Amino acid sequence: MIDLYYWPTPNGHKITLFLEEAGLPYAIKPVDIGKGDQFKPDYLAISPNNKMPAIVDHDPVGGGKPISVFESGAILVYLAGKTGRFVPEDARGKVECLEWLFWQMGGLGPMTGQHGHFSVYAPEKIPYAIQRYVKESERLLDVLDRRLAGRRFITGDDYTIADMACWPWIDPYSKAPLNLEPFVEVRRWRDAIAARPATIRAMARGPEVNPRSGQTMSDEEKQILFGQGARKG
Repeated sequence: MIDLYYWPTPNGHKITLFLEEAGLPYAIKPVDIGKGDQFKPDYLAISPNNKMPAIVDHDPVGGGKPISVFESGAILVYLAGKTGRFVPEDARGKVECLEWLFWQMGGLGPMTGQHGHFSVYAPEKIPYAIQRYVKESERLLDVLDRRLAGRRFITGDDYTIADMACWPWIDPYSKAPLNLEPFVEVRRWRDAIAARPATIRAMARGPEVNPRSGQTMSDEEKQILFGQGARKG
C-alpha cells in the first residue's frame, strides 16, 4: 500500500495520474495547504521542503522498511522504477523521457505557476510580472507544441511519466486562462490524455478531497501558503 500525501494541485495530480494508470493500491492522506498541514512536524519528517505531494511506500521492492519520497518528479521516477512502467526501456528513450520530466520540473511548472500567482493570487496586479510570465508560459507551450509534432506522446507512441508531469500544467488556472489556440499539437495531446479512463479517475479524486477546489482563497489561506520565510528554531 502507498500512502499519498495529496492536495488537488497540478503537482498532486501527477501522482494520482500514475497510480491510477498503474493500478497500484493507494490511500490518500489529505494535506490542506491552505490550513498549513504541510508545516506539521509529522509531514516535515517525510517532506522537509514543506511541499506537497509526498508518498510513503509500505511495500517497497525488496522489502524492508517503508520508503518515503518527496518532490513530484522524484516520486514519478520512483514509481516507474517500482512498476517497470511508463519509462522507455531503451537508453535513448529513457534519456528523452527524463529530459522532458526535468524540463517540466524546472520550466513549465515554475513558470506557469508564477503566471498563476501574479495573475490570480497576488494582492496587487503588477503588469510587468503578469506579462513576463504569460510570455514565458507561451514560450514553453510552443516548445512542447514543436516537440509533439509527429508524435502521439512526448517521447513517441508510448505514454510516459513525462506526459504525466506536463499534462496537469497545461493552462491550469481557470481564472487566468492562457491562449492555447496557436498550439494545435498541445491541444490534441491534452485532449487525448484527458479522455484516458485513468485520467478521469485521477481527476475525480480532487473534488473528493477538497470540495472547495477552484474557489477563491481567503486572505488567511494566502498568507499561510505564500507568506512563509525561514523557519525559526
